[in-house]
Amino acid sequence: MTTRELAGVHHVKIPVTDLARSLGWYRQVFGLRPTVEFRDADGVVRGFVGDVPGLGATTVGFRVNPAAAEGCRGFDPVSFAVHTRDDLEAWASHLDRLGVRHSPVIEASIGWLLVFDDPDGLALHLYTWAEHGIDQSHRPGYGRAITDPDGWQPN
Repeated sequence: MTTRELAGVHHVKIPVTDLARSLGWYRQVFGLRPTVEFRDADGVVRGFVGDVPGLGATTVGFRVNPAAAEGCRGFDPVSFAVHTRDDLEAWASHLDRLGVRHSPVIEASIGWLLVFDDPDGLALHLYTWAEHGIDQSHRPGYGRAITDPDGWQPN
């Protein structure tokens, strides 16, 4: 019998308005290394995929799509993981050196969180695997454990 099991996340695709600007920014902030380019029928490169240190086999793709980029402004489709709060503090210092505005370290639903925007206003999250142990379930917008996942329905 074959199970329907996922093998991980293959790639994350981010819509952008300016490919060169995004390439420079993600290189500087995350150490992105482009590996594959995508040329449209007119020969113009309008997308690429790259490796980011720490993501293993998961790659990050970028595609010029101004409407999607505008629609995603302020949204947080992905949270990149760090191990501990100390790692998050190191990221905050790195962002400070680059002049990238960011939130303070936030006590999120489970762990600690740092939020900042890419050049198109996409909200990027760095979230710790380490848990802080603070019950935030009473706070609006914070997570609360689901006790019956098979029967759960949004209300």
